[in-house]
Amino acid sequence: MATTGRQRTFSHIVGFDDCPFPRGHRGDVAIVGTVFSGLRLEGVLSGKVRRDGVNSTRELIRLVGSSRFAAHLQLVMLQGVALAGFNVVDAVRVHEELGLPVLVVARRAPRRDAMRRALFERIPGGARKWALVERLGEMEPLEGVYVQRVGLSAEEAAATLRATTPHGSVPEPLRLAHLIAGGVTTGESSGRV
Repeated sequence: MATTGRQRTFSHIVGFDDCPFPRGHRGDVAIVGTVFSGLRLEGVLSGKVRRDGVNSTRELIRLVGSSRFAAHLQLVMLQGVALAGFNVVDAVRVHEELGLPVLVVARRAPRRDAMRRALFERIPGGARKWALVERLGEMEPLEGVYVQRVGLSAEEAAATLRATTPHGSVPEPLRLAHLIAGGVTTGESSGRV
């Protein structure tokens, strides 16, 4: 979902990732948001969403909208379209309610057939969640990652990825959210970002 007009730049960004959780875990999963101004970490947000639940959209809107950073934020960045398993984010609603563009980023192209099958066969409300995924369209390759975007053009998304990714392929707001989430949950961060 693109916008038209003059290309904007986004320097005040919040990036969200979920904390690791055991495979059999049920209940709430912590999420971490890192607030950046350029490449400088300005703050951290945290909340909880239900494993495979339906409250991720509401929680992201609450965390961002009620934070002391809300007035300055220009973009919401997500590490994938779902948190805590299959708690699928309605990125269009996040965009509409916060008035901020949303950029969903993944290191690899998702296996859409496997995701659809899992949602329909194993997850309550899977059809509704799949509709949210479908609404965003296919992930598109951009600057070495895959993205879905709401409220910004492909050019704006590419410029944002270049500006926020000094190392590797994952933008700093998501890389740090991932590291912090792992560190506070397991005692130290681990795994690829």
